[in-house]
Amino acid sequence: MFRKMRRFKQQLTTEECEKILCIGKRGVLALLGDEDYPYAVPLNYVYDSGCLYFHSAKEGHKLDALKACDKASFNILGEPRLSDDGWSYFFDSVTVFGRLRIVADEMEKTDKLRLLGQKYFPTREMVESDIAKNADRCAVIELKIEHMTGKHVHER
Repeated sequence: MFRKMRRFKQQLTTEECEKILCIGKRGVLALLGDEDYPYAVPLNYVYDSGCLYFHSAKEGHKLDALKACDKASFNILGEPRLSDDGWSYFFDSVTVFGRLRIVADEMEKTDKLRLLGQKYFPTREMVESDIAKNADRCAVIELKIEHMTGKHVHER
């Protein structure tokens, strides 16, 4: 169902991909948008047990696209590293494919918001304060990973 990577010698292992998913800060979610145009949006995320989680407003283009088609991809670029030549860069990238769902269970939603907050906020108190203040006004989206590829890139 999913294509094999053409440049397989550059392919990352599953473990390398998961490490990038864990330490990465932002990626781009790609959905099928209005009039079948691609809709890609940069997002913060957290990786947990084979799934990615995002927070979102309870309405808007992203949720409309999700409701119309639950298939999506998400791409993360690792931190670039300057090569010895002084002008080109090495970086790793990971692309995942999967299905989206809105997390409906309030306890699960709060748990995933807490994971997101712990990744981005400097203190636990700030996480809990933000959840208390904003949880009712946001949605949590899960991307259950069905396929994942990653590769080492030397940008020249």
